[in-house]
Amino acid sequence: MLSAPIQLSTVRRLFATPERLQGSQFLRREIANRMREKLELVKIEAHAALDAGCGDGIDLPLLGTRFPQAQIFGLDASWSALRSGAQAQSGARQGLRRMLGQWLVDGVLGKSGSSALSNSNAHLICGNFAQPSLKKNSLDVLWSNLALHWHPQPDLVLAEWMGLLRVNGLVMFSSFGPDTMIELRQAFSKIDDFPHTLPFVDMHDLGDMLVQAGFATPVMDVERITLRYQDVKQLFADVRALGGNPLSTRRSGLLGRNDYAKLVAELEKTRGADGRIPLSFEIVFGHAFKPQPSKLATGESIIRFDFPKRNEK
Repeated sequence: MLSAPIQLSTVRRLFATPERLQGSQFLRREIANRMREKLELVKIEAHAALDAGCGDGIDLPLLGTRFPQAQIFGLDASWSALRSGAQAQSGARQGLRRMLGQWLVDGVLGKSGSSALSNSNAHLICGNFAQPSLKKNSLDVLWSNLALHWHPQPDLVLAEWMGLLRVNGLVMFSSFGPDTMIELRQAFSKIDDFPHTLPFVDMHDLGDMLVQAGFATPVMDVERITLRYQDVKQLFADVRALGGNPLSTRRSGLLGRNDYAKLVAELEKTRGADGRIPLSFEIVFGHAFKPQPSKLATGESIIRFDFPKRNEK
């Protein structure tokens, strides 16, 4: 099911430079924290967990804290983002070593010190989050924060993720919903008929995709975040930092001076009582489990008999 004519090559190019995305980290962190709160309510233990579309790996410590005994994997197509995250993590550990070394005999760390410093059972993988090069049935938890909507066929992605999970494994993701940046979309509609934002997938459609992929007991939820801006330039900067427009049907050229002025004027009309320009984000949260298989690979149905246990005397 094609959700939108997204060019994956353009997505990779837009995310190839981590620096241009830094302005949106505050929103990603807020959504990741909300996902973490939802994850805390799920009873599950993990030996292996994957962050699909991890960017610079900023969510990996979160997964490591929730599953301290698990192997944590981060997967992203941007080598630059992975390298940036690895360098930041390494620099933080080295700085902490230097600081702690002032109180340690000869700068030598004991077992408790080294585990606190490293706490690094995370493995970074450069690859396609829609087709991870991991073994089937190898994960207990698959986490993905604001990555799924960048793929033109999220139903195929969910089916692929289903194959990576062990039985009773958990998939948990966040994605932008259709009302995301609705103010910007309405303003652009006064200028031309080109799509300037993605047509994000509805919560109910994502829930149906989970079921079609074979997941059980999907739980879908929507929350809304409204950012408020003093000036249009900062709004545009944050929108660009969230990724950009990878649609093949997008406008090929830049806005002219008159069109840009008209766009700004339309956004100015939306200023609220606080004098600021609103920009809405609809956040879709979903999670589901991989159930016990009901059929063999040959197509034959599996029938299970649960016999009552004998009372021990």
